[in-house]
Amino acid sequence: MSVLDNAPQFLNYLDGQWLAGDSGETFENRNPADQADLLGHFQASTADDARRAVAAADRAFSGWRATPISQRAAILNRAADYLEAHIDRFAEELTREEGKLLSNSRGEIVRSAQTLRFYAVEGQTITGETFPQDDAGMVVYSQREPLGVATVITPWNFPISIPARKIAPALITGNTVVFKPSSDAPLIGYRLAEALHHAGVPAGVFNFVTGAASAIGEAITANPAVKAISFTGSTAAGERIHRAAAMATRTQMELGGKNPLIVLDDADIDTAVDLTIKGGFSLTGQACTGTSRVLITRRLKEAYLERLVAQVKTLAIGNGMREDTQIGPLATRQQLDSVLGYIELGKREATHVYGGEHLTGGEYDKGFYVTPAIFSDVTQEMRIAQEEIFGPVVAVIEVDGYEDAIAKANDTPYGLSAGLVTNDNRYIQRFPLDIEAGTVKVNRTTTGNLVNAPFGGLKQSSTSTFRESGRAGLDFFTQTKTVYIGR
Repeated sequence: MSVLDNAPQFLNYLDGQWLAGDSGETFENRNPADQADLLGHFQASTADDARRAVAAADRAFSGWRATPISQRAAILNRAADYLEAHIDRFAEELTREEGKLLSNSRGEIVRSAQTLRFYAVEGQTITGETFPQDDAGMVVYSQREPLGVATVITPWNFPISIPARKIAPALITGNTVVFKPSSDAPLIGYRLAEALHHAGVPAGVFNFVTGAASAIGEAITANPAVKAISFTGSTAAGERIHRAAAMATRTQMELGGKNPLIVLDDADIDTAVDLTIKGGFSLTGQACTGTSRVLITRRLKEAYLERLVAQVKTLAIGNGMREDTQIGPLATRQQLDSVLGYIELGKREATHVYGGEHLTGGEYDKGFYVTPAIFSDVTQEMRIAQEEIFGPVVAVIEVDGYEDAIAKANDTPYGLSAGLVTNDNRYIQRFPLDIEAGTVKVNRTTTGNLVNAPFGGLKQSSTSTFRESGRAGLDFFTQTKTVYIGR
């Protein structure tokens, strides 16, 4: 649609310039807690806009890869300074566009700045190897170098921290970037682009383009100039991108999850309840690592459910800008409709224990609110036990013990994150070996990962090629040459 009001219009960032899209069309960015709150209009870019972004990145590559790494690091540090200097305003904007609690928004921006600083340092330590051999007149070594143009496509649930953990290692290793944020939360991505611009990133090295995947996706993924694609989103979308990419284009796909929390007989019930709420209902269940299944022993199940329902009933649901809010809205109407659909399915499949109501009346009429839903007597063949819901819905599955719990936990297409609640050292030692998940937690929530530790999934949760985050996050954006020099 065309801009017909006084809300701000946000531009693309192409080849060092802030530019409107070719079509002249824009799309709205509205607050999921209050749909009357219009944050602004973003460019409904065309394939030609996207191709220009790729071309700009391609032209800038040779100069950027030759830029001293200390200068690249300085740009990342200055961008981190910019985020930290504007944290109050940016956190409010993030809460208004995505719905998460203001405290979570502040934490995400702090984490993003930390990520930029981490790679500014860690990226300066990547080296090759020298290899011993029998020829005294020859030196053999490997060197790591950038790939070229990297496309970064990210989701709406962590719309600055996920881009930061992809863009920072790409830039520090000498790649150029085309960044497409989710159209459901583009503003904080724009602020990251703004931070890099103010930090002095050279023209074409970093490009920011908004718009529908159907309009610009192929231009930034199937383009032969693109040498790497880093994507976080649904498994279905990731499969499409992976298949469409050229054979010489490297792909990194972080996809869906159906994450289990196993609770054994010796577990503290209050700990299990706390971890369920933090993992399953914080962030309104909109985390790829969120707890969506609780596999609990028969002996603990009833007491656990009683305490879980009692705790969930006390959770304050509302606008994330309020200090007393504990659960915010779902991010979009589409998310609301999808979650409510799964809740109705769960009522037909399993025992509905609590919640799952579409909240209306007063402030709830302005946004997309639902009470956390709990289902019991869930079995493996049920869709709510197998499919990613991406909302505050937890399926409770009864197990006979550790072996049964592992078998059921592994019985899904996904393998992103998994948790275990126990004090039994036998199972603490076995769990990381037995569970099919890329992130393994013991007596901790399934959500969350360190800036300096690798992150990624197994099975259909990832391409399982290269990990994100930590030092491992540098590997995806570099390739190795082996050099033989004789005299």
